[in-house]
Amino acid sequence: MKNKIGLDRVGETLLLMGNEAIARGALEAGVSFCSSYPGNPSSEIMETLASVARDLNIYAEWSVNEKVALEAATAASFAGLRAMVSMKQNGINVVSDFLVNLSLSGIKGGIVLVTCDDPGGISSTNEEDARFIAQVADIPLLEPAHPQDALDMTRWAFDLSETIGSVCVLRSISRISHTRGSVTLGSLSRKKRTAHFDTSISLHAFPVTEKHKILHQKLAKARELFETSSFNSYEGPPDDIDLLIIACGTGFLYAREALELLDLTGRVGLLKIGTTWPLPEEWLENHLSRCERILFVEDVDPFLERNIKAFFAQISPKLGVRTFYGKGSGHIPPFGELNPDILVYALARILDIDYKPEDRDYVNKAEALVSELVPPREFGFCPGCPHRASFWSIKNALKWDDRDGFVSGDIGCYTMGIWPTGFNQVKSVHAMGSGVGMASGYGKLYTYGFNQPVISVVGDSTFFHAGLPPLINAIYNQANFLLIILDNGATAMTGFQPHPGTGVNAIGDRVQSLDIASICRALGVSVEVADPYEIKDTANTIYRLLQERTGVRVLIMKRKCALVQKREEGFPYRVRVDEERCVGDSCGCNRFCTRVFRCPGLIWDQEKKKTRIDEVICVGCGVCTEICPEGAIVREKDNHE
Repeated sequence: MKNKIGLDRVGETLLLMGNEAIARGALEAGVSFCSSYPGNPSSEIMETLASVARDLNIYAEWSVNEKVALEAATAASFAGLRAMVSMKQNGINVVSDFLVNLSLSGIKGGIVLVTCDDPGGISSTNEEDARFIAQVADIPLLEPAHPQDALDMTRWAFDLSETIGSVCVLRSISRISHTRGSVTLGSLSRKKRTAHFDTSISLHAFPVTEKHKILHQKLAKARELFETSSFNSYEGPPDDIDLLIIACGTGFLYAREALELLDLTGRVGLLKIGTTWPLPEEWLENHLSRCERILFVEDVDPFLERNIKAFFAQISPKLGVRTFYGKGSGHIPPFGELNPDILVYALARILDIDYKPEDRDYVNKAEALVSELVPPREFGFCPGCPHRASFWSIKNALKWDDRDGFVSGDIGCYTMGIWPTGFNQVKSVHAMGSGVGMASGYGKLYTYGFNQPVISVVGDSTFFHAGLPPLINAIYNQANFLLIILDNGATAMTGFQPHPGTGVNAIGDRVQSLDIASICRALGVSVEVADPYEIKDTANTIYRLLQERTGVRVLIMKRKCALVQKREEGFPYRVRVDEERCVGDSCGCNRFCTRVFRCPGLIWDQEKKKTRIDEVICVGCGVCTEICPEGAIVREKDNHE
């Protein structure tokens, strides 16, 4: 077996990423059906499961979107199998419509829904806290604090799901999903399950009121189980506590570190809650009675803080007044990632500790030195990325058109078109598919004097995920705009996972490839295909399509992601700079190639005052040879391969 994650070695310790630990927990629980849509920080869960799917006889799929992933997994559950669905926080929004109905109908085989949130927006357009879905759908929520927790909670979540007959949510965050830790393995499940849908029963959400009543009974059962859960614990002095910290997720480890730094382990109690919804109320009441001051520590929203405050309002006549600290009091920021420093400062303020951080003058000097010695690093497309070439052509076409046109953007690598790497062409980015939906709206404003050409860009994976409904809407309502589909042959931003247009599935089988051009033509729209590397022809095509001004026009920019092409087939050219023809600072817009076009493979030689090629990272696409006004960048057939 290639991946150790599938080995049946009870008691062996492995160094696992949090996402790998979640996958292992599902395997130990006897999962049969796994589905997902790729999105960091969750992608490695499905990748790990897919790597052992053949060996362990489980089903793994990259679904077209998160809603379909849960619907497919629910079919497995209704047929008696255990199923897991994983996604990032944005996917919870996509899945919510089906989930709030599924919670009413109930399930048969256990379903665990994993959401991997992204505090700080490390790889996301937002830092949404997806825990809200547990309360909206009235389903239980578990939050691991480290990789071992992630494995153990995932395994137990399947039992919990089947015990109460409801979906169970497991919430990870980036710093758990992508952190490695020592994890002790349990045994793989030996239970064999046969899929069969019982046609003698009907699984639906009616009558709604009665189903809702039953759902609350399920939550009550979950609360009863949470009261004695080993995922909830206390550490600290048995009595005479100056402050009680209530923490979940990574907040628990950060709080522990902050207490050690300030030498407060003998004064402050630390309460770890892993079962964050519904609250284990009796267990909580017992600990809330121990101290009059409570600090809440959690990422991102005050989910736990608000719920415990609401619970305390019911029991306050019995326990008396308490002082609460956290996001509500301003001691913990209501945005961004937590870290030990934040908690150190909060504890120092609350406990009136004369805490002296590092010398500010020293810090200022260090920061100045770093900024002087380390060149700034900005978001940028990879060398040879077809998206850079696409946005270059878009920029030129809109400039030629000269009607103040703009680009309505979407989610993917090409989102970076909002920055200089994409020549600042993308003017808005929201949810997946929203760029097309907004263009559909812009395209109906002509009766109000709107005369700006609109281009919507969408990637190939996003097209299948959420681009089709707004495209159909635009065609149906006769909106006027140009849709450019940036087809780079992979879900590149999240790790090159396959999609319906790649002809490969999650476990590597060759499958039918769905052709985007054929789909669009079947919808009755005009479709053209261009190679983004041919920037002159492509810019002319975009300009021509902008002039048509009638209905939806589709242009597919088809070129493999440079990283995929380099790995699979390579590039045909070696690129060099003719120093005699390069005029350096005197060129066009002041070093036109390195300052404006900005491919990382083009670098400025300070000593020679000339541009040169960084042969370490240049892939040899040859696009830059077409943008040099002096023709100083030349390409030659690469015979090195």
